[in-house]
Amino acid sequence: MKNKQKKQQCASIGGQAVIEGVMMRGKGAMATAVRDPEGKVQIESERLAQPKKKKGFSRWPFVRGVVNFVRSLIDGNRILMRSADVAAGDDDQPSKAEKWLNEKCKIHLGDILNWVSIVLGIGLAIVIFILLPQWITGFLPTHIFDKTSHGWTGVWFNLVEGGIRLTIFILYVVLIALIPSLKRVFMYHGAEHKTIACYEKGEQLTVANVKKCSRVHDRCGTTFLFLVMVVSIIVFSLANIVVARWLYTSNDTANGIIRFAFKLLMLPVVAGISYEILRLLSKTKSKFFLIFKAPGLLLQRLTTKEPADDMIECAIAAFHTVLEMEADPTIPEKVFATSGKMSALLKNTKRRFAAADIEEDEAEWIFALVLDMPKSAVATEEYILKVSQAKKIIGIADERLTGRPLWYIIGDTDFYGYKIKVDERVLIPRPETEELASLVLGAAEEGHHILDLCTGSGAIAVAVYKEMEKRGTPVKVTAVDISEDALAVAQENAEANGAEITFVQSDLFKRVRGRFDIIVSNPPYIPTADIETLQKEVRDFEPRLALDGGVDGLDIYRKIAKDATKYLNRNGMLIMEVGAGEAEEIIRMFKGVDYAVIIKDFNGVDRYVKVVI
Repeated sequence: MKNKQKKQQCASIGGQAVIEGVMMRGKGAMATAVRDPEGKVQIESERLAQPKKKKGFSRWPFVRGVVNFVRSLIDGNRILMRSADVAAGDDDQPSKAEKWLNEKCKIHLGDILNWVSIVLGIGLAIVIFILLPQWITGFLPTHIFDKTSHGWTGVWFNLVEGGIRLTIFILYVVLIALIPSLKRVFMYHGAEHKTIACYEKGEQLTVANVKKCSRVHDRCGTTFLFLVMVVSIIVFSLANIVVARWLYTSNDTANGIIRFAFKLLMLPVVAGISYEILRLLSKTKSKFFLIFKAPGLLLQRLTTKEPADDMIECAIAAFHTVLEMEADPTIPEKVFATSGKMSALLKNTKRRFAAADIEEDEAEWIFALVLDMPKSAVATEEYILKVSQAKKIIGIADERLTGRPLWYIIGDTDFYGYKIKVDERVLIPRPETEELASLVLGAAEEGHHILDLCTGSGAIAVAVYKEMEKRGTPVKVTAVDISEDALAVAQENAEANGAEITFVQSDLFKRVRGRFDIIVSNPPYIPTADIETLQKEVRDFEPRLALDGGVDGLDIYRKIAKDATKYLNRNGMLIMEVGAGEAEEIIRMFKGVDYAVIIKDFNGVDRYVKVVI
């Protein structure tokens, strides 16, 4: 029963060999794995519209074959070109011509080549498989093979033309297999088939297990092409009867154009019928139908080759990615690291971030930091990325999509113009906390002794010390935190910024000695029950010790209110950042002080409490 279930799952997964890799496509996701010049397997994945969400007519029998054919043609070429970009690994700067097109005409040469390749590919297929057979049949004796007849001679003519078309196809496959790069594509094609076959057998997807499986498969595109050849003979023969009866003239040139036009018009019909036959044949294991499958399976012996182990690894990676994405809708999409327009990768990154409810602004920050350019220029400047730059950007973006905060990934953030190191040991300083530092600086005077209680990363302590030093009114700063890990980060930040700060590990005032002119604190103020409702970035990555303020979020404020006056000089000042809706309750904790006021932040929220002794 287990194997049967796996086979049903696999029935919706197909694939395609690409340049140095394999694409796998399921109902809800598609993934392409390509080995780059450095030997690393890069994966690009995307989610697909579920069948039930597609328009009804696109799911009708016969119509769906045409829709799938067109989709496969467009997606297949796009993926093929993307894989070629990865496999090439071109890390050079663009040529002058490319720069001129990009800057003056806003055109990227790669985009032009993509469309040119599609047009040339379609044109080449029409020439080789429609015009060439039609031209060859021009040499057949007309008294035996009459192309203009609607009788048996017309049918025989179309059978012969179909045979010529099939022969050309086989010769074409044999010849291109002699090209080393295309021979490798055929080997990846074999890896794709073997991987799917291994999964259908219910075996674990390992290189050793995949190697033992068959490289031919019922649902292969090669079999589809063979069916197209056979069905086209029948359809073109029937169509020829209509054409011969009503449209053919005495002019051979005109007749040739009419035949060609009718074949183009009949292609959707041929594709639709062939697709339905392929679906029918792939769903049965009856030996009776083997005679219909056999020619296509034999052709696959030409279009597939035995793959190397590293090729199988690519196929397994793509297959696993599709399975994982279809099983877990939260898994983010991935993108290849290739050279190209910055704007294209930026757009893709913003789209991926938006799908994960991450601010698009963060995508621009990543580009600005990696490329060392102003954030304001990222969205407007035309820039061609190197592969190394794209890899770094994508690496950061992929890690951000796991939920880890951007500034932990970068390793530092800006606070009041100073670079502050941050990681999971400390909170990431918020803009509101910069305003808290501004309040301290507005009250500080030369020679003041300032205590930063619950210092965390040391951002406030560093900013206050350095800004007062710039003014020529130096102050003494002591920073306190209960966390040894947080103090280690704070000390690194003080040293990196040249700030002479005294650090004390203490649970609030327990190990603090002396009195201070200003005490500043941004303590934990999130109610315990509310922590699970916070953003994933905060809930899962930032230290809970720096967030949890107890049942109502006010535990630390009660302790500060109880002891702060013992550590403040006369006319000393306590300035605290507080949670939304907490300011009034905190004000009531202070008795016998000169005055206590609430100050709003830049969003108009009651954010700070200032108490003067």
